[in-house]
Amino acid sequence: MGTPLDELRELPTGSGRVAVTWLGQAGFALRSRQTTVLIDPFLSPHEGRRYESALPAAAATGVDLVFCSHEHVDHLDAASAPAIATASPGATFVVPAPIVEMVTEAGIAKERVLGVQPGETHELDGIIVRPVPARHGVTMADAYGFGEELSGGLIRFVGFVLEMDGVRIYHAGDTIHYEGMEATVGALRPHVALLPINGRHAEREARGIVGNLNEREAAWLAATIGSETLIPMHHDLFTRNLGSAAEVVEAAEEEGRVVTVLVPHRETPFVLVAGRER
Repeated sequence: MGTPLDELRELPTGSGRVAVTWLGQAGFALRSRQTTVLIDPFLSPHEGRRYESALPAAAATGVDLVFCSHEHVDHLDAASAPAIATASPGATFVVPAPIVEMVTEAGIAKERVLGVQPGETHELDGIIVRPVPARHGVTMADAYGFGEELSGGLIRFVGFVLEMDGVRIYHAGDTIHYEGMEATVGALRPHVALLPINGRHAEREARGIVGNLNEREAAWLAATIGSETLIPMHHDLFTRNLGSAAEVVEAAEEEGRVVTVLVPHRETPFVLVAGRER
């Protein structure tokens, strides 16, 4: 049996079509006609995981770009990054500028790491990359913010809007809503929004867990930024930090949100199609 990347490569891509596999939590593999991307791949064994990854890091071959939205282990998996780099020697790691050193300390050569900031535009391996801010925290002591006080004024937590073969995909990283968010992201016209839905509340925050958008907020945000499709993420891996994809579907229906909620099977490839141009 092949890996999730092997299965992803079997799907047809083309103009307006991107092959996708949800790897669990906030992890995705994306493939356009010429480029294979990993976003927030969390592949290593870890205490508290409800399931192990079906993609061994050493089998992550043929990857061109690896995006990590921030430094938490389920987004920047420092244990698996060197094996990914070895399996895909041409891959570039794209991360917020303040955590570049963390990636190089994990064993990735400096010339293979690109530090980015919101407001920039990069063209990498045929993909247009636009980082956007995310409002999060390393710990509850600095939540909820953009990490500037820890990073010499730079944004420490980001999301990415990727344009691949005409399909614009917004991966939010970990974030709650912030003032101006819908205008900032909406201006980039993402067809698809990959949004965390595990929410936040006092009990988890007391345990040091920095939260995210909840189910209803995610449905609202996806519709407000004009996305055709919402894919819930960051809701399934840790027993004490779960969300409900079903509640996202219910919220979108009950509140009349003009967005389709797609809840994919983990590690099962599918194709995203940009249905309209805006």
